Amino acid sequence: MYFILFIIAIVILLFSIKQINQYERGVKFTIGKFAGLMEPGWRIVIPVFQSYQKIDMRVRAVDVPNQEAITKDNISVTVNAVIYYKISEAEKAILEVEDVYYAVSQLAQTTMRNVVGEVDLDELLSNRDAIAERIRAIVDKATDAWGVKVNSVELKDVTLPEEMKRVIGRQAEAEREKRSVIIQAEGEVMAAENLAKAANVLSAAPGALHLRTLNTLNDVSSDQSNTIVFVTPIEILRAIEHFGVKKD
Repeated sequence: MYFILFIIAIVILLFSIKQINQYERGVKFTIGKFAGLMEPGWRIVIPVFQSYQKIDMRVRAVDVPNQEAITKDNISVTVNAVIYYKISEAEKAILEVEDVYYAVSQLAQTTMRNVVGEVDLDELLSNRDAIAERIRAIVDKATDAWGVKVNSVELKDVTLPEEMKRVIGRQAEAEREKRSVIIQAEGEVMAAENLAKAANVLSAAPGALHLRTLNTLNDVSSDQSNTIVFVTPIEILRAIEHFGVKKD
């Protein structure tokens, strides 16, 4: 008789031992009431009278699927993201919300649509990190009661309608053309300024203009296929005549 009772006790003990891994916590209930947390290791859970649920305490990455949203300037966009969070208080994740993982995912989707609707398209495209941080802060605050800590939110893709892509492409092309015209105009202004300075230098030195003319003619005549017809200014002839006169 005692041997049978001993065997029954051993079997009950074996069924009562539960293993909690290092990255987990157990939430124990006794007759339906919360009875405390179960730390990693082997723990005793009395059958019938007690039950427990395991909670994974590691960082979890949840993909937020494509969400249709309208920006502040009434442009339809499709946005998706990934949210990184972990359970910080296991008992709240069980006691305060039915399915914490599903709840966080749904909250992230709703928050992302709302935040996108509060910004212009230009801000959405240029300040993605700031917008992702806004989403993270809102979700993190809302999930405090569930024992959830949101580490980060990353916006993965922002998809625009095809017609909007064409508009942005035309705008970028117009900006490039505008920049090209500005650079060309600035180059012409600099060239004009340099020509004006050169003209002032040549006009200030006697005979400098004639020497410049002769130098230009020499450069042009280096190619034998060129035929040059020009009218020699009388000043050049006088200068040559002056060079030929010997002084006593």
